Amino acid sequence: MGFGMLEEILAKNGVVTAFLFVGSLVWVSYWLSGRLTKGRLHGSAIAITLGLVLAYVGGKFTGGSNGIADITMLGGVAILGGAMFRDFAIVATAFGADMETIKKAGVLGGISVVLGVVVSFTLGGIVAVAFGFHDAVSITTIGAGAATYIVGPVTGTALGASSDVIALSVAAGLVKSVLVMVGTPLVAPLIGLNNPRSAMVYGGLMGTTSGVAGGLAATDPKLVPYGAMTATFYTGAGCLLAPSILFIIVRAITG
Repeated sequence: MGFGMLEEILAKNGVVTAFLFVGSLVWVSYWLSGRLTKGRLHGSAIAITLGLVLAYVGGKFTGGSNGIADITMLGGVAILGGAMFRDFAIVATAFGADMETIKKAGVLGGISVVLGVVVSFTLGGIVAVAFGFHDAVSITTIGAGAATYIVGPVTGTALGASSDVIALSVAAGLVKSVLVMVGTPLVAPLIGLNNPRSAMVYGGLMGTTSGVAGGLAATDPKLVPYGAMTATFYTGAGCLLAPSILFIIVRAITG
């Protein structure tokens, strides 16, 4: 079988090829995480970093605007990474939560989620302005990305932000995720991060599920479910607040 025929088969089965490609990338990322960092840098962060690098290389190689998806046999990545699958993942995550789980977080957990979103969004918005973005849509999208790399694209798509700004929001969320992973074991003794209640508050304040999960795994694996629980709610809260209330506030400030 020649390469041309193989390329044609892969292109015709684009979504299947995309699943195979992304699955392989994730497998390699988790292998690298275990071998090179002993799990301290979560596999998901490595996968996202590799994805961004491949998107850049794909865009440079083809001269297109869809990253790696501009390569014919990997065209299905555009579908797999599109709004439909993204929204499906968010809804699926939401269905995994129930009222009993929410109650365990308590009032303090709920406050930490809202506070965490607002603080991260504000810091991200300030950085956006510092780098020359002055329109409400761009500031809001990058601020949302500072919350998590999921909230950023959701917000940017809802507000009609450019692909470049959405990419920056993903990058901002990735940087935050890596910092949380690496920093959590270092600050845990200083902030009393050694019990389920503090883990829930920490997850609500930080918000990045992969970052919190990876950081807590390096601190105490028993705390991971508690931190990840409120971090998941944080993502949902960010998706609700950023393109609505927070955007209205930013637009009022920027005029």
